[in-house]
Amino acid sequence: MHLSRSLLGSLLLFPLASLSEPVTINVDVNTSLGPYVPTYRFFGADEPNYAYYPDGQALLQQLGSLGNQTYFRTHNLLTTGPGFPSLKFGSTNAYTESADGQPIYNWTIVDRIFDAYLDAGVKPYVEVGFMPLALSSHPYPYFFNFTPESPYNVIYTGWSYPPTSYTKWGELVYQWARHEVERYGEEEVNSWYWEIWNEPNIQYWNGTVDGFYTLHDYAVAGVKRALPSARVGGAEVAGGASGSYLGDFLNHVLNGTNYATNETGTPLDFVSFHAKGSPTYVNDSAASGGGFVRMGIAAQLQNIDSAFEVIASYPTVKDKPIVIGEDDPDGCAACVTPQYGYRNGMLYPSCNAAAFVRAMDLSLKYGVNLQGTLTWAFEYDDHPYFDGLRVLSTNQVDKPILNVHRMFGKINGERVQANSTGQLQLESVIENGINGSKTDTGALATFNQTTNTLYTFVWHYHDDDLPKPDSQVSVNISGLPGAIAGNCTARLTHYRIDNAHSNSYQKWLQLGSPQSPTAEQYAELKEAGILRTLQGSEGMTDVKIDNGAANIEFALPIHGTSLLVLEM
Repeated sequence: MHLSRSLLGSLLLFPLASLSEPVTINVDVNTSLGPYVPTYRFFGADEPNYAYYPDGQALLQQLGSLGNQTYFRTHNLLTTGPGFPSLKFGSTNAYTESADGQPIYNWTIVDRIFDAYLDAGVKPYVEVGFMPLALSSHPYPYFFNFTPESPYNVIYTGWSYPPTSYTKWGELVYQWARHEVERYGEEEVNSWYWEIWNEPNIQYWNGTVDGFYTLHDYAVAGVKRALPSARVGGAEVAGGASGSYLGDFLNHVLNGTNYATNETGTPLDFVSFHAKGSPTYVNDSAASGGGFVRMGIAAQLQNIDSAFEVIASYPTVKDKPIVIGEDDPDGCAACVTPQYGYRNGMLYPSCNAAAFVRAMDLSLKYGVNLQGTLTWAFEYDDHPYFDGLRVLSTNQVDKPILNVHRMFGKINGERVQANSTGQLQLESVIENGINGSKTDTGALATFNQTTNTLYTFVWHYHDDDLPKPDSQVSVNISGLPGAIAGNCTARLTHYRIDNAHSNSYQKWLQLGSPQSPTAEQYAELKEAGILRTLQGSEGMTDVKIDNGAANIEFALPIHGTSLLVLEM
């Protein structure tokens, strides 16, 4: 039982059981909502070069084995430099020029990056950027030194400016795409995503709107010249629709004059934009440490809602795949501030659970084709354990956030109706977040008719990083089909993320927060980072099926997540 401060004074007046929150989840296997789309399988980072560092290679192997085809997006694939990563920066030296201004192409470092992806079973989600030093119209300063405490705008240097020649820019992209086809083959490269730049509506692009359209059109023309069947899209807009920006971009690619070809329109195979939450730190002398993190899930969902509304208004775009190219609780993976203190423990995965499923629900609401909710988090080699950066692992110890992706990876089949009495209404969460008196106990369910397996994913979330009562969950299942609709038993496997399961951070705290763990401690941390089931009979047990119905009951702590796998 986890109790908030406001409840402690009530212990003498009410029995503990009355403090729990009863929740009923009704799962109707007969009511299909369409195929389950594994949107969780996209990842990304600012720093491309960690992909071939030891910890990066180890993490890519984990991402490649999540259960569905994973993709990785990264900045700085064309940025000038020797290939050494630092916070918010990376480089490949793909393009330089001779003394007389002739292009020199060098794909050595890009090859190392993409080889690392593909060797791990991960495919590139290619971000075409940023501007090489030799092509930048405002080249200096170019390099910068970012620390977790730096003001964000120190990063916007010469790589963020337009090229001196759009013709040279288009040729660079053509040569790059042609090289990838020659190296990996048409079939492989056809399975990738290609998009141009990052967040052109803010200072990542220090040029005009028409300048970005020109950059985009020349790059798309270069990719399509090398591989006409390549999958291209964009525009990775910051802030969802960002006012009229996303709509204006769609108008250009659908009806505008192509700056590279002078034809009407620019190829568009998928649409991408970004959604970010807005956490704050609430000063509260009664809280442990003098305050607490309050997540801002409403801002993240408002971004998604606004973008989906715009996309749905274009009949020729509405059915195209959508990838939310960065879908995160905050806006800076490499920053460390009090409001970002949610990243090590259970709050991060439970927030992603509540946000990702609601993104799916918004996709159903607008009738659009959501394919990806990309988590902008990877890892940093040679950094302290649990240093507060937004990462999936730390020194090859998997964090709880990676385990919620492992849960998503186990889910498959058709999405079926799951109604929870503890799940807050979609429109209310978009408008207000989840920071009132009620917590959010929500559910996603799917059924695989081939294997006769039911998956029920349950989260218990609140924006505030404070103790709350457990949810006492009762899952009522109905509509199990065919041969299993009679009386039989099924095998239940109950996966869990909480303070006692699948939580390397809690184990690290229990060990005294060692920055130089012994071999024995390190083995314990590695073990704690694995996705686990509940212990004993609660983790794996038989469940009675009676006339196509079943019931499963359990307690779920605040910010805990459960995946129930019922095999018949």
